[in-house]
Amino acid sequence: MDLAGKKVILASNSPRRRELLAGLNVEFTVDTRNRFEESFPADMPHSQVPAHMSRGKSHGFWRPLEKGEILLTSDTMVLLDSLIMGKPHGREEAVEMLRALSGRTHEVITAVTVRDCSHEETVCDTTMVTFRQLTDAEIDYYIDTCRPYDKAGAYGIQEWLGYAACTGIEGSFYNVMGFPVHKVYDELIKFAGY
Repeated sequence: MDLAGKKVILASNSPRRRELLAGLNVEFTVDTRNRFEESFPADMPHSQVPAHMSRGKSHGFWRPLEKGEILLTSDTMVLLDSLIMGKPHGREEAVEMLRALSGRTHEVITAVTVRDCSHEETVCDTTMVTFRQLTDAEIDYYIDTCRPYDKAGAYGIQEWLGYAACTGIEGSFYNVMGFPVHKVYDELIKFAGY
């Protein structure tokens, strides 16, 4: 993908985001140095949290952007009713999250902030995901096999649990992986001046 000589920086440690951005045939570097402390106001509507976090990561980038650079930051949240599920802090919390998601439909909201030295845009995407009822043995197997501690909601849709238990997705599959690439592509085209 030709971005008219612009240099793309992905500010994320996520291997999924790297894989998905590479799928757009975009040349990019990864730089995760950041000063942003991840938090949000307690009274903030849950649907706005990913955009707030993504913008915070963008403005917390460790240095000013140079002309011709485009910075990408992102945040993904799993929302079950009014419960925000971030990354589990250990096995017990992962088990609790998957038990809560079992047999239910939840939202996955991802925000991406695209910024250069003069302009920024934050886009959001929401996908509804349904899991069939999970047994404790399935939850234990998934956690012990895939160790999903770096994933919001304690699961990766592209892993065993997604194959075995996801009965429905309404919206972008890639958004559930943490990067709505169709929206990222649209923004990169705009930022490149096409």
